[in-house]
Amino acid sequence: MRTVLNILNFILGGFLTTFGWLFATLVSIVLIFTLPLTRSCWEITKLSLVPFGNEAVHVDVLRPDSKSAFLNAGGTFLNIFWLIFFGWWLCVMHISTGIVQCLSIIGIPTGLAHFKLAAISLWPVGRRVVSVEEAQAAREANARRRY
Repeated sequence: MRTVLNILNFILGGFLTTFGWLFATLVSIVLIFTLPLTRSCWEITKLSLVPFGNEAVHVDVLRPDSKSAFLNAGGTFLNIFWLIFFGWWLCVMHISTGIVQCLSIIGIPTGLAHFKLAAISLWPVGRRVVSVEEAQAAREANARRRY
């Protein structure tokens, strides 16, 4: 089912958002001062291409033992920079694609996936794309560790 939804997403306009993320990734590579954003761009590019079966999870959830206040502050600074230069137009692109996809009954699941991607596109630094199963296992391990 995931494969069918990923193909449907690609056909109904997901390729446009994937190209938008790919363009943002290339721009972040070309501009030297945005090089720290490249990994996050590439991770969300993969998620935009195949949103079903994958999930964007914050790195603190995947590796809670490597939390660092310094790295979190740097990530926040990069996210603010991202929001100003790249995030807002990628968010608008995902929202408009999601609205167009939701106009047809068959496109509602893919449109909802684009609304989730719109939220991620505003604040992507520090997120990694993993399978849904791996994300669930990381959340359960964190819950066991806390309690």
